[in-house]
Amino acid sequence: MIKLAANLTMLFTEVPFMERFKLAAEAGFRGVEFLFPYAFDASDIARELATHKLAMVLHNLPAGNWEAGERGIACHPDRISEFQAGVAKAIHFAKILGVQQLNCLAGIQPADVSHGDAQQTLIKNLAYAAEQLKKEQLRLLIEPINTFDIPGFFLSRTQQALDLIKATGSDNLFVQYDIYHMQRMEGELISTIQKNLPMIKHLQLADNPGRFEPGTGEIHYRNLFQALDAMGYEGWIGCEYKPRNGTINGLDWLAAHGV
Repeated sequence: MIKLAANLTMLFTEVPFMERFKLAAEAGFRGVEFLFPYAFDASDIARELATHKLAMVLHNLPAGNWEAGERGIACHPDRISEFQAGVAKAIHFAKILGVQQLNCLAGIQPADVSHGDAQQTLIKNLAYAAEQLKKEQLRLLIEPINTFDIPGFFLSRTQQALDLIKATGSDNLFVQYDIYHMQRMEGELISTIQKNLPMIKHLQLADNPGRFEPGTGEIHYRNLFQALDAMGYEGWIGCEYKPRNGTINGLDWLAAHGV
């Protein structure tokens, strides 16, 4: 059964963030995710989740200065202490919000850092974060992101993510597979998910081109949803797309795709 979560960073942006939980519930979503909770009081978010009977399914570790264009610091050798402090902060929020898994954005490789140094930093940081989360019974995810949207992003392919996981030696590190990003980088969506299903613990969606809602581009989401059901995927799928004509006006894609 397909379980869709509204990404409140991308959806219902017609209203302030704390009002989006209500709109998501009214639209029929039973789960939500978003990039970061850190600008808000965790107890206020928890109250909204409880009021509207929503599951909190995912958020990211702190990712540096987002407004300045940073997209994660896990591969930055000079930011290890900041990364570790961010892990503690993320765990604190996760325990209050009831989320069971957190995503780590690898970041853009710094211009003055070699690929090898960035890789070794990332491996060490992931091993550290995975262990800290495991102590709290939380799962760590890593997400390949396309390098058309974010040039220089260090982690951009499924196999690269699997190789990083193996290099850490951790049993608490898995893949967040973003359908939009991987369509742009790899294609072969259904076969890749099927092949690596045990390692994929969260999916996100958007269509391509444009990163709009399903049905606006080249990805055959009805087939994809049917395949996910057939292969027994049990996790959430985060709706991380840019509504083309407003969130509510564009939600007819749900019925059109049988979800």
